[in-house]
Amino acid sequence: MVTPIYLDYNGTTPHDPAVIEAMRPFLETEFGNPSSSHWYGIAPKRAVENARRQVAELLHGSPREIVFTSGGTESNNHAIKGIALARRNEGRHIITSQVEHPAVLEVCRYLEGHGFETTYLPVDPHGMVSLADVEEAIRPETILITIMHANNEVGTIQPIAEIAEIARERGIVMHSDAAQSVGKIPTAVDELRVDLLSVAGHKIYAPKGIGALYIRTNLGPEKFCHGAGQEAGRRAGTENVLEIVGLGQACEVAARDLQKNREHMQMLRDRLHQGLARELKALRLNGHPDQRLPNTLSLSFKGLEANRLLEEIGLKVAASAGAACHSDTVAISHVLQAMQVPLDWAKGTLRFSVGRMTTEEEIDQAVQVVADAVNQLNR
Repeated sequence: MVTPIYLDYNGTTPHDPAVIEAMRPFLETEFGNPSSSHWYGIAPKRAVENARRQVAELLHGSPREIVFTSGGTESNNHAIKGIALARRNEGRHIITSQVEHPAVLEVCRYLEGHGFETTYLPVDPHGMVSLADVEEAIRPETILITIMHANNEVGTIQPIAEIAEIARERGIVMHSDAAQSVGKIPTAVDELRVDLLSVAGHKIYAPKGIGALYIRTNLGPEKFCHGAGQEAGRRAGTENVLEIVGLGQACEVAARDLQKNREHMQMLRDRLHQGLARELKALRLNGHPDQRLPNTLSLSFKGLEANRLLEEIGLKVAASAGAACHSDTVAISHVLQAMQVPLDWAKGTLRFSVGRMTTEEEIDQAVQVVADAVNQLNR
């Protein structure tokens, strides 16, 4: 059986071979608990601290500012709930955007049931937050701004450094969900000026179930998980050594090859877009034309239904939908709604996301498969 061409790297990534090799000893022989004081704990403890350094180097932070988590969702929960609880006596107002991942939006909604208030900033037709809207939303009781670095659906990159500067001038904590941007574009915390930044391992060729949270020195969010004193007392629980090692190696590879991979992915993304634009007339790009992740291509096919198009191409190309159509109803993603994409375009939206392993041959094949499917459905 020939497997479909994989163009859903924003959904998850395969394991990098170097990641698998780095993890192998901790799957086969190095089973010790890093908290153990005896010989068996030495190698796991050193491996965890080496991985912490690798993550910190990719983010341009200090190893002591890195906390390992179970993934991007936990990192976002830890950051947002942690600051909300730590600073609730200073204020109970949070600012976010309408296009955040549910791992941010649902946390804010949870906190709203516990005495907090959230302002959800609108975005422009490209999915970009306005700095003026950020400033206007700030109140004396604002304690946290949480805006994603890059959108998972359309790839738009937000002006995080500028937003963070506004926050810093007013003594407000700044968090950014960088699950989609880490390993694709620079995510140096000193340049982004953020106080907290979330990382998801399975978006950067590491395993699922591992992530990290950058916490700026001297910032004290409430603990997310209580128990023994792992992760400098910030997150209890025996360390997931195997996957921590994988995340560290993935970050080292990402830092080493960032520019090369960025150019490779952007070339493939643009090749896919240009190829489809040559074959099809009714095509719309979603997201910022320039300030966008190098691997992400959100396209709308006018008058079609996304799930029907995915069915047509599914045995040959793997992508994801921006809308789900069921009988007489259409569920448009909250991102496309916030961007006010017209319904006849939005309901036919697919997201294609390329990766390091994608080839030019696969892109050319995908162009033909998708174009043929669109033409077939338009007959």
